[in-house]
Amino acid sequence: MRARHFLTTMVAASALFPLVAGCGDTGTSGTTGASGAAGVTCPGGKVRFGIEPYEDPAKLKPAYEVLAAALQRKLNCPVELKIVEDYSAEVLAMRNGQLEMAQFGPLGFVFASQMADAQAVASFADATGALTTYTGGIWVPTDSPITSIKDLAGKSLALSSPASTSGDALPRYALKTEGIAESALKIDYAGGHPEALLALVNGKVDAAEINSQQLATSQAAGTFDPSKYRQIWKSEPIPNDPITVYGKLDQKFRDAVAKALLELDTADVTKVGAFLDVNPPGPLAAVTKDTYKPLFDLATALNLTEKDA
Repeated sequence: MRARHFLTTMVAASALFPLVAGCGDTGTSGTTGASGAAGVTCPGGKVRFGIEPYEDPAKLKPAYEVLAAALQRKLNCPVELKIVEDYSAEVLAMRNGQLEMAQFGPLGFVFASQMADAQAVASFADATGALTTYTGGIWVPTDSPITSIKDLAGKSLALSSPASTSGDALPRYALKTEGIAESALKIDYAGGHPEALLALVNGKVDAAEINSQQLATSQAAGTFDPSKYRQIWKSEPIPNDPITVYGKLDQKFRDAVAKALLELDTADVTKVGAFLDVNPPGPLAAVTKDTYKPLFDLATALNLTEKDA
């Protein structure tokens, strides 16, 4: 069953939670960018950067404040973080011109590209400069009789949230490829990756999606002991989240944002990278829409539209 509908559960853009990066004087009134051309790097006096809470927002906030403060210095413009409620709210905000930048999950980017003209410019790389990936997974307790996807029939499965790449689309695609109808099991949307993991740990479901990023952060926090569970399914590697810029903005601004992101130091993105299992981290790497073509293909294979996410 589906817990939420992409459009009917969109929160108003005014419900975004602003978090302004940096407290000191940026050295500019916000009308002149680092290039010296008014408005080129600072349209409207600030740059609004949307983040979907794929982890506890209280944990994400300090990590993204480091990245945003560094970007603010590069652009010579205030960067305002906005922690949104979910993918749909983030897409809506960009479509309505209320976000100049946003980080999306890979599948969320598919819809953001289609609905909000989000353009991928950078993502997270390792110390060698290679674009990083992660994997989706389905886990069960070690004493569970479930040993494969096919054994999920008649069982309960916790997924993350609609439009999540590893927490929704890929597990559902795995069910489809194994010939298991979604109606043959109980699918519960837990509300996020941490919540799906907790549903399994607390015995609320028979199985749960746990991607490699959540696995790493939960192990580090001591909230998940993998020796008590086993993985019955693992996806192919997924390219990490893209940071995007709103495609309807001036090309000079989009170029300036891409340049600034790619010139950030490793230290500026390390804390965010830790949530994405980027280890050892490196500077951001350039990406394009073509980088995420497998996700566009996945959406096509599942006949997904924004109404399904």
